[in-house]
Amino acid sequence: MQASVLDLNGKPVEQIELPKIFSEPIREDLILRAVLSSQSRRRQPYGTSPLAGKRTAAGFHGGRPGRTGAHRWAMVGREMARLPRLHGKTVPWLTFRARFVPQAVKGREAFPPLVERVWEQKINHKERKKAIMSAISATAIKELVVKRGHKVEKLKLPLVVEDKVQSISKTKDLVEFLEKIGLQGELQRIKEKKIRAGKGKSRGRRYKKKTGILFIITEDKGISKSVKNLTGCNVCRVENLSTEYLAPGASLGRLTIFTKSAIEKLK
Repeated sequence: MQASVLDLNGKPVEQIELPKIFSEPIREDLILRAVLSSQSRRRQPYGTSPLAGKRTAAGFHGGRPGRTGAHRWAMVGREMARLPRLHGKTVPWLTFRARFVPQAVKGREAFPPLVERVWEQKINHKERKKAIMSAISATAIKELVVKRGHKVEKLKLPLVVEDKVQSISKTKDLVEFLEKIGLQGELQRIKEKKIRAGKGKSRGRRYKKKTGILFIITEDKGISKSVKNLTGCNVCRVENLSTEYLAPGASLGRLTIFTKSAIEKLK
């Protein structure tokens, strides 16, 4: 399997042999596991206060006569559920209010979330590696890339460019390069943003943005500065590849641009 190496003008300058990793079978189940495992490690533990619902003066007075708990506030024989209750209040509707127990108003929670809970989902090293290889292979399958929503109908995948791209430090120059290789439609696509439906609008995530191009490089000579101003686009060194970069949300076929040196390193 071969691919053309494009220069900064979008013209092919040579043909290179692609590594065997691009022939890897697609394993959606492993990619999903790897993405969920990566996301679970970022989840912040949370829990309720140990004293939530327990800060009350309510007492239990439901003991049988002659046993512990039986005194002048006893509830036995009074057609009253034997629960911890407030008493001695001067306000009639607050007298004998149940507290503390889960079924009572302002009572504790029955099974509250605990900070000690382990959210991390583990994955075997070989499975994670296999998932990354599978996700790289999916970037070269045009049907998957188009299905994901990228505008690459007239392009031949995978896109491989010369290493001079790593030195582009201005967004204007990078946009010109992307237009020359035929990604005008993709640049228009990533400009779209929609207002999120639901409560997230008031929680700092009002807009939903498109996931754009992933640049896989070997050395950052300024390209990260230019890509930073392109919505939804990312730069990743080849040794730091992950399934979250290659298949965001476990959705296969992200539009990816490889440098020639990155392809050589994948071998």
